[in-house]
Amino acid sequence: MELTAQRKETLFWTWWAAGTTSSVGSAVGAVALPLTALTVLGAGPFEMGLIAAASYVAWLVIGLPAGVFVQRLPLRGVQVGADLARAAAVGSVPLAWWWGWLSVPQLVAVALVVSFANVIFDVANATFLPEIVERERLQARNSLVSATHAATQLGGPSAGGLCVQLLGPVATVLVDAASFIVSAALLRTLPVRDGRVRGDAGPAWGLIREGWWFVVRHPVMGPGMWTATAVNFVCGAQLAVYPLYLVRELHAPAGLVGLLLAAEGVGSLVGAALTARITGRLGSARALIWAGFGAVAGAALVPAGSGWPAFVAFAAGNVLFAGGVVVLSVTTRTYRQIASPAELLPRVVATVRFVSWGAIPVGGLVAGALAGAVGGRTTLWLFAAATLAAPLALVLSPVRRLRDLTDFQQVPRAGGELVHSPGGVDVGRVKRGGDDRRDVRVTRSP
Repeated sequence: MELTAQRKETLFWTWWAAGTTSSVGSAVGAVALPLTALTVLGAGPFEMGLIAAASYVAWLVIGLPAGVFVQRLPLRGVQVGADLARAAAVGSVPLAWWWGWLSVPQLVAVALVVSFANVIFDVANATFLPEIVERERLQARNSLVSATHAATQLGGPSAGGLCVQLLGPVATVLVDAASFIVSAALLRTLPVRDGRVRGDAGPAWGLIREGWWFVVRHPVMGPGMWTATAVNFVCGAQLAVYPLYLVRELHAPAGLVGLLLAAEGVGSLVGAALTARITGRLGSARALIWAGFGAVAGAALVPAGSGWPAFVAFAAGNVLFAGGVVVLSVTTRTYRQIASPAELLPRVVATVRFVSWGAIPVGGLVAGALAGAVGGRTTLWLFAAATLAAPLALVLSPVRRLRDLTDFQQVPRAGGELVHSPGGVDVGRVKRGGDDRRDVRVTRSP
């Protein structure tokens, strides 16, 4: 059933409200959970790395099958179920603390449950957006989503740090649990997706392989995925080391920790607000390369200085790094939504996130081990150097010769063959098992 423009607008704002609510809770929980581990349970560097890794390891376990799973089930039910699972997991923390059972292994288990639910929810959420937003408005809506996320990251950690000081870290975790319940209630009002992009009753492994090769052999999506992988590897390290570095090495109080972590939200908000202007002036391909080098500079600034100058450097580096990452994220995400066939989109999203988000727990584990041996500051310096891989993945690819990502006139078939079409419109056929399934048209983004 075709949705009217007014109906799509209503659905988008409901979808947006649900995501914003859960994001606010998660931002508060991102401060409360590690501080619970540090201050209540006395967790060490490796245990902090383990908790950070558990928060994202599900992408390595079910990241690829998630695309097929989401494609075959109603989006609304998948999203609501994931929200309720996350609420139950996070809500168990204050209960266990009340009964005297709270431990680091439980925090790892909670992070794992939330991680698996996040995988399913995020793939479903990214798949739902193009169904309720017109093609020409996708970049604007993606920028709005990133700006909203940035605003929650700006206010959430500050509120989380304040709540921790007033209520304690364990009680603050309840805010996160409540946000998932509200999100589920809002998403429950969305319609069940029709069968427009469901299809594909073939073997799951064949469907997974089709999505994998479409991304990996794509001259634009492929390098974008490896860039995101490098950035997320560094993000995983930051998740594990930032609280440890601020509390144990810079001796920042809980309220200041929240403020410093909120600097990421400032950078994300600025990046989201400027993405359209930057890509319009430089071109989306060139903007990606410049944003990658900006992220490198930010990561290098984070561990600089000592005393109060160290706090300033941390905040400024966090702003610059986050701003660059958001430009990368919005631009590549919009291109994937435009360039991917509708029935491939869930698997394209799952493939990209399996690889790129799967790097987060790896970065967390490596950083946790390094921080225990050489300290948080040195670990952050080492990962700042690793950030260089992000822009290099673009510079060493066909992207460096483009002004805009959609200037590339070729798209790969699922089997890897490139098909060229003149005149600014790319036409190919996506095949599986030798059967043509649909035409693929990739046009210039507005």
